[in-house]
Parts: sequence; structure tokens; C-alpha cells
Amino acid sequence: MLRLKEIGVRLMTKKILVFGAGYVGSSLSILLAEHFQVILVDTDQVKLIKIAQKKAPIDEPLLQDFLSQRDLNLSATSSFKEHLANTDLVILALPTNYNENTNFFDTSILEQVLSDLSAANSTAAVVIKSTIPIGFTDKVSKAFPNLSIVFVPEFLREGHAILDNQHPTRIVIGAFKEKASAISDVFLKIAKNSPEVLHMSSTEAEAVKLFANTYLATRVSFFNELDSFALEHQLSAKNIIDGISSDPRVGKGYNNPSFGYGGYCLPKDTKQLLANFASIPQGLFRAVVESNDLRKAFIASKILQKKPKQVGIFRLVMKKGSDNFRESAIFSVMELLEKAGTALLVYEPLLSKTDTAFAVTHDLEHFKSSCDLILANRMDDVLVSVADKVFTRDLYGEN
Repeated sequence: MLRLKEIGVRLMTKKILVFGAGYVGSSLSILLAEHFQVILVDTDQVKLIKIAQKKAPIDEPLLQDFLSQRDLNLSATSSFKEHLANTDLVILALPTNYNENTNFFDTSILEQVLSDLSAANSTAAVVIKSTIPIGFTDKVSKAFPNLSIVFVPEFLREGHAILDNQHPTRIVIGAFKEKASAISDVFLKIAKNSPEVLHMSSTEAEAVKLFANTYLATRVSFFNELDSFALEHQLSAKNIIDGISSDPRVGKGYNNPSFGYGGYCLPKDTKQLLANFASIPQGLFRAVVESNDLRKAFIASKILQKKPKQVGIFRLVMKKGSDNFRESAIFSVMELLEKAGTALLVYEPLLSKTDTAFAVTHDLEHFKSSCDLILANRMDDVLVSVADKVFTRDLYGEN
């Protein structure tokens, strides 16, 4: 195993392997490739072809601009072993979806790649960017003692991956001293601001990630339940939220009501943190998970009270500027409406008409004219002409 000083010296040569061409891996690889030699590894041939053609593999603002207009030292491949020689850093940005059966993240892909790196006798420092259970890094460090594994959480917002990588609020490194400094230098290279760099154990860094996202989910749930109360009593939710958020101790972030939190991180991270508590007494985190389910059921009930003949679903993506359908709150609402016998028509340009059991159209004008009520998690200018049909809880016009 490399001594800490050796890791610090070797990272100065800057050859980096990034596993995973998803949201985190793609944005990080493209930014790093302005400064270092980067090899992006993924099994998805469609994504690899797009990168070779200088096309963005995901729908993310600014990603295409960087690929097509910048001079990048970037290549993409499905095979990595021949690239391990002289590689200084390996970044793992692989999927760890939450498994509802085990009540834990599915870390099998991550563990398989770590096993492959170990078997190949990789001497590169390994940084895990995937969201993982608390204690995972210690577990795999013991399983693969010849690897130097560190957890470095990501704090990217959907639709802002490039900007958030360039302007991080903080950089948390799950290591200390020379090892931490060498790794943080890599991420500071792409930062255009001067973020605080925090060094701690990988287990503490894992906790930072899950507790931070659970706090955000708690805040979303708070304002959603406030909005439910205002809806039920025919009050202005905006007036109430403005009055609360004007207190600087509360602030105005994450206060725009929605149909429920969703997306890449919040649903799975809150459930994983809940699972990590195991026998530790708690009530808040379980309540947050339950609150999100209750909110979606409440929204569905409000729609059903209007007795619409056909409900239009405007977009399945969670946020503007994103192509992510995963864990979108609208799906739960749709299922509840369908169970009640309500006809649904989905307008989603990013969805194939054969990809879902729901009726899908790409014709916006047909969508607007044929639905007598339109459900929109976030309002859009194209709906202004039929605003009287739109049901949304988007009070501030922002994600």
C-alpha cells in the first residue's frame, strides 16, 4: 500500500479514472478533463458513443457547452484495466439505488468495481462519490486492504451539476493530513470560488451526506405540510411562507411547495438514514418519510375532489433543466388518480410513448385542449394560456 506522502506525490501527475457516466460522473469528468487526463468508464454504450461525438450523455445545462467548446483531455471506455497503469486517482460515481426489500442501498456495483480494482492490484487512491450507508467505507477498506479508499460526498443539485462543481458550498474529505490535502487539491482545481475544506473520517463524511439531505427533505416536508393546511383552510400559503421565511433564522431556501420531494437523492437518502438508526431511538426521520407519502396522497385527494374527466400530467421530470424521472413525486400521485378511475394523459417530450402504461403525447396543443385539468409540479410559461386549468403548488416559480 502506498504511504501517504507517496499518494500526495503521485496525484501531482493527474491521470484520473472516473467510473460512472451518470449525473455526478459525467459532470465531474468533463470539468476535471480541462486540467487532467480523464478516462470515463461506463458500460452504457449509448453514453460512450455520445461522449466520443462530443454530445452530452445526460440532459444537464452547460454540459453540452463544455463538451463541444472546451479543449478536454477526455476519453470514454467500457474497459478500464489497460488504463490503470500510471493512474493516480480513481473516482467511483456509480449507482447505489435504495432497495426496498433490504431497506438499504444496493452497493453491489460499487463493491464489484472495488473488487476488480483490488484484483488488478491498483495503486491509485480511490475516492467514492456514490452515496453510501454510514460505515460502508470502513467495511470495504477492511475487505480490500490493498486499496486506499476515501469517501468524498457530492452536494449537487439537479440541473446545476456544472455550476455546483465549480462553486461548491464546501468540500468534505473523508481523510486527514497529506492524503486529504492531495485529494482536496484535485477538486479545488475545478472550483472557481474558495470553499471551506473539511477533513474528517470517511464515516463522518458519510453521515454528513445523509444528514444534510435528510435535513433538506425535512424542510421540504415542513413547507409542504404548511401548504396542505393552507389549501384545506383556503388560506394563502404564500403569505404564510413569506412571513415565516422573512425570519433570517429560517431563510428562503427550500420553501417552495411541491407535490413531494423526489429525485436522485432525497427519497433514498432519508430512507437509508432511517435504516442506519436501527435500534437508536428516533421519531423525526421516520416522520419525514411518512410525511412525503401523506403529501402525495393529499394532492391526489384534492384533484379527485374536482372530479375531472381527464387529468393532464405536465412533465414527469422533477425539476426544470433536468431529465430525471427517478422517484418523481408525480408518479405516486398518478397511481392514486388511476386507481380512482381518473383518465390520465402525460405530456413529456423526453419519454417514449411506449415506455409507460400511461397515455403519452408529445403534442403540447393537443395536451392543453384535451385535458380539463392539468397537474404541474412546476409551472411553465407554455401553460400560461391555460392557467385556469392548471393545478400547481409552485408559488415562487423556482425549483
